[in-house]
Amino acid sequence: MVYKAVDFQTKPPVMRLYSRSQLNLRWLRTVRAAAALSLGALACAALSGSAAYAQNIAKPGAEAAPQAVPGFWDPRRRPDRPDLSRISVIRFLTETDYPPFNFTGPDGNPAGFNVDLARQLCEEIKVTCTIQMRRFETLLDAIASNRGDAIIASLAVTPQLRARVDFTDPYYRAPARFVSRRDAVMPEIRPEYLEGKKVGAVAGSAHEAYLKAMFTDAELHSYPNDDALRLALRRGEVDFIFGDAISLAFWINGTDSGECCAFSGGPFVESRYFGEGIGIAVRKGNDLLRQALNWALFRVWEKGRYTDLWLRYFSVSPF
Repeated sequence: MVYKAVDFQTKPPVMRLYSRSQLNLRWLRTVRAAAALSLGALACAALSGSAAYAQNIAKPGAEAAPQAVPGFWDPRRRPDRPDLSRISVIRFLTETDYPPFNFTGPDGNPAGFNVDLARQLCEEIKVTCTIQMRRFETLLDAIASNRGDAIIASLAVTPQLRARVDFTDPYYRAPARFVSRRDAVMPEIRPEYLEGKKVGAVAGSAHEAYLKAMFTDAELHSYPNDDALRLALRRGEVDFIFGDAISLAFWINGTDSGECCAFSGGPFVESRYFGEGIGIAVRKGNDLLRQALNWALFRVWEKGRYTDLWLRYFSVSPF
């Protein structure tokens, strides 16, 4: 097994630039997580660095400006500091190609939001860390067979996955949002506001199911995929589309949208439809590591470092 090691303290990863059309994010990954698992190629790097402090938290449900950052932690629920002396190393696993969350940088080393967050967690815990990149479908088997300690790969928390691994508290969520043409933006959206309006969603998606349950007076139009859905909005075939806010944020801010459209209203985060959030997975029963990561996540957020990191990667807030 061959891998490349880099000391992030002396050589931090360079952020890779992608066109917005390349950032077609693959959300709701539980189908892939349940797929057959096989051994993947590895790339490895050491994690280390220093801190910077700031803080900017958006109110839940508010229309977020581009600089707004959501807060996923309750300041009144500060986690207890666990016995970190019992942790000597953390071996993080992530996926090979899921920009901007994790990808191979121009220098061949792991890069992305998840990689940078892992580095910050290790700085808080003050422990040596490595990160290995492998195919997404191999991650759960790697944890189960002790080839890694924690998965930080935008893994959605679901009851099915909870049966196989334990999760930290969510470090981000995948909200749903409405998008309209720029000349028809609504600051707030309620079911009664969309009565008789044409609203599009991807057929068979959680977003379509939510519209059917909650926006019963809207005229629902279903499309086979995201590309067809967004094209319908650009052409004026529908008044609104409803879908994953993070992928929509990249589309809105990219060339593929033709600057046609913008978010309308705020985020929808009902867990019954849109999941419990994205967490870091550890082996079942590894409570010490899970608690240490929860403590470090809170510290990173409390110091404002999470805000700095979020703003580096998300120029248009999905919240």
